[in-house]
Amino acid sequence: MNVLLMVIMVVFGVAAILTVVRIVRGPSILDRAVASDVLLTEVMCVLGAEMAINGHTRSIPILLIIAAVGVFGSISVARFVARRDNTTS
Repeated sequence: MNVLLMVIMVVFGVAAILTVVRIVRGPSILDRAVASDVLLTEVMCVLGAEMAINGHTRSIPILLIIAAVGVFGSISVARFVARRDNTTS
């Protein structure tokens, strides 16, 4: 099972690096927000895979916190962009 965990970590590591590149390069705030959501989802998937492979549930509170941060962050960015669009029109 450790080989499977290493393969998962490498695949998600490459995906995380590409996502961080998208966060840095942008070009818009919406691109960065989507990339941040993808990065949080990748972290959640890695934690979930690690829990499944090792057969424990100790990371569930961490998964819930990460999910809440992702949802609240997306809502905040959406409200910011909507408010900004209303003032420019």
